Amino acid sequence: MKLLKEFCNFNTSSLTNLKCMRLIQLIVLFCLSSFLFGQEYDDYIGAGHFEGITVSASDTYQGTNPVNTINGSGLDGAKMEAARFLGQATFGATPVAVDSLVASDLNFESWIDNQFEAEQSQYLSKMNNIWAEITNGMVSVGCDTMDAFGPFSVHFQYAWFDNMMDGEDQLRQRVAFALSQLLVISSVTDLGGYGEALSSYYDLLMDHSFGNYRDLLYDVSLSVPMGYYLSHLNNPKADPDNNIHPDENFAREIMQLFSIGIYELNVDGTRKVDGNGNWIPTYDYIDIKEMAKVFTGLAPGAASKDEGCDWVNEPYFGLGIYCADFSQPMTMFEDWHETSEKIIFDGALSIPANQNGMEDIDMVIEFLFNHPNVGPFVAERMIKRLVKSNPSSGYIERVATIFNNDGNGVRGDMKAMVKAILLDPEARTCEALSEPTNGRLREPVLRLTQFLKAFELTNETGNYWHNGYDLNEYMFQSPLMSPSVFNYYQPDNLLAGVEDNIEAPEFQILNTITLPGYTNMVYAWTTWNSVLNDWEGVCDDGSENYEDWPEYIEDTRTRLNTDWVASQVENDKHEDFVNQMDIFLTYGQLSEEMREIITNAAKGLAPWNNNEYEAYLMIYLLMISPDFAITK
Repeated sequence: MKLLKEFCNFNTSSLTNLKCMRLIQLIVLFCLSSFLFGQEYDDYIGAGHFEGITVSASDTYQGTNPVNTINGSGLDGAKMEAARFLGQATFGATPVAVDSLVASDLNFESWIDNQFEAEQSQYLSKMNNIWAEITNGMVSVGCDTMDAFGPFSVHFQYAWFDNMMDGEDQLRQRVAFALSQLLVISSVTDLGGYGEALSSYYDLLMDHSFGNYRDLLYDVSLSVPMGYYLSHLNNPKADPDNNIHPDENFAREIMQLFSIGIYELNVDGTRKVDGNGNWIPTYDYIDIKEMAKVFTGLAPGAASKDEGCDWVNEPYFGLGIYCADFSQPMTMFEDWHETSEKIIFDGALSIPANQNGMEDIDMVIEFLFNHPNVGPFVAERMIKRLVKSNPSSGYIERVATIFNNDGNGVRGDMKAMVKAILLDPEARTCEALSEPTNGRLREPVLRLTQFLKAFELTNETGNYWHNGYDLNEYMFQSPLMSPSVFNYYQPDNLLAGVEDNIEAPEFQILNTITLPGYTNMVYAWTTWNSVLNDWEGVCDDGSENYEDWPEYIEDTRTRLNTDWVASQVENDKHEDFVNQMDIFLTYGQLSEEMREIITNAAKGLAPWNNNEYEAYLMIYLLMISPDFAITK
C-alpha cells in the first residue's frame, strides 16, 4: 500500500527505460493481487524490499541510480505531496521545508500545530527598523533626511517581503494575507502615505490569524486605518438641521463583505430561497441606516508622538490621521454618538436608547458573529484564498461546521478552521486532482513568492526589500494595494467562455495588460536577473545629473544565485532540473508536452555552451506555462 501511495503522484518521465516501466507495472499488479486475496507478504520487491536485487538501465539518463526505483528512494511522490501542501499553507515550498515534511512521513497536522506555536513576525517594528536603516544611511553620506518622504507604503512593502522570506511563521503569514483580501484596506488612498497605518493593520491581522473571528471582527471595527478607509473615523451623530447624517460606508461593508454577505445561506454555502424560489436578502437599506448610527462617535484613541504632532496634548473627536496613533484602537466619544434606539433586521436586533456607545458596538458584533451565515461565508472565502476556486458544497459545509463549533463548543476558532481547510480530503486526496473544476489560478503575488522560495537567491545585505510597484502596475496585485474594498477580484467571478458556472476569482485580473506584464516580469527575473527591487540608493541633492547624486545605501536588490543556476544543468542534467522544478513549482503536475518543450528549448542553446542561459530559459518557460499558473 505504501508503494501504491507513492504512485499517486509518481512521475513516470523519470523512467525512460521500458524494461524498468514493465517491472514497476508487475510490482503493482503483484501488490494488488496480494491485497485482493487478503494475505500479507513482507518479501515483495519495492519500497524498501530490495536485498539481493541488482538493477541496471541501458539509457544515458543522468538522474538517480536505477536501484532507487526499487528501494523507494527514487520516487518523488512524497516530495510532490509535501510541496503541494506547502503551496497552500505558505508562500511556497522550499527544499528544506519539503525535506522536513517528507522526513515526518507527511505529518501535515503536526506541521500545522508547530506553526501555531512559531514566533510571530512583526510589521510595524520591522518597517520602523527599515526606515531607520534608510535614514541612517542617508546621514552617513551627508544627505539631508528632511528630503526623505516616509515611512510610506513602499516601506510597508519592504517589511512584508522581508518577513515573507525570513519569518518562521509561514502559515500565520499566509492566513493573514488571505484575511487582508477579506477585511480590506488599501494603500491606494491617503493611507499610502502612512506606512505606520498599513503595518499596524497588518499586525492586527497577524494577531488574530490564529485567534477567534469575533475578536478579529471587533478589533477591525475599531482600527484607525479601517476607520479612515471606510469612513467611520470621526463619524458624527445625526444633525438634521445641518443636513448631517451618519456615514453608512462601514455599516454596509461589515455586513456585506466582512460577515454575513448579501443573501441568507445554508451551512454548505448554497443560498436559501423563499416560497417563490427567490434568494432571501440578509439586510436592506433600513438596516444600513440603523447600523450606521451604531458606528458614530469613534475617533483616534491616541495621538502620534512624531515630530509635528507635539501640539496634540490628547486625542479628540475630529483628530485626523496626520497625528493619529495607528497602532491604538479608536475610542468612543459619547457626545458624538447617536443615542437613539436602533432597530435592525426587522427587530431581530434591538439596541436600546441612551446606551453606552461601546455597548452598542458590542451588541452588533455579537449579533453578526452569531449569524448562521458567518460560518459558510468565511469558510468559502478562506478556502478560495488557500486551496481552490470552486470548493464543493460538502467542503464548505465541513469547514463551516468546524467554524460553528470546533468540537469543544467554541465558535469562530481560526486555528480549527485553518486546520479543517488544509486537511480536508478535497485539499489533500488524489481524487480531487482529476476534477475539471478543481484548482485555482495562482494569484500574482504567489507566483513571485513561490519563485523566490524554490531557487537559491543572493543578496549582499540580507534584506529582501521589494517596493511592489511592478507587481501592482503590471499584474494588478501587491499586498494591501487593492483598488477597492472589494479586493483585487470578486470572490464569485465566473470564468468567461465556458458553459458551466465555474468560479475563478483571479481570472478577473488576467487580461491584455497583466498577461504580457507577467511574462515580461518573469523575463526580468531570469534574463535580467532582477527579482526584488527597492527605491533606495540615492538622495536628491538638487542636481539634474543623476551621476552626481551621492549613494547612501548598499545595493539591496535580490537576484538568483547565478553560480547555483548554472550548476543545475551542468553535464546535461536538464531532465534533473525539470524534475526538481516540477516538484517545487508544479507539484508533480507538469505535463509531458511542457516538459519536452522546456528541455528541447534549453538543449537548443547548446551551441552557446552557456549553462546559465539554458537554466534561465528553462525557469522562464516553466514559470509562464499554464502548468505553473494553475494549481491543483
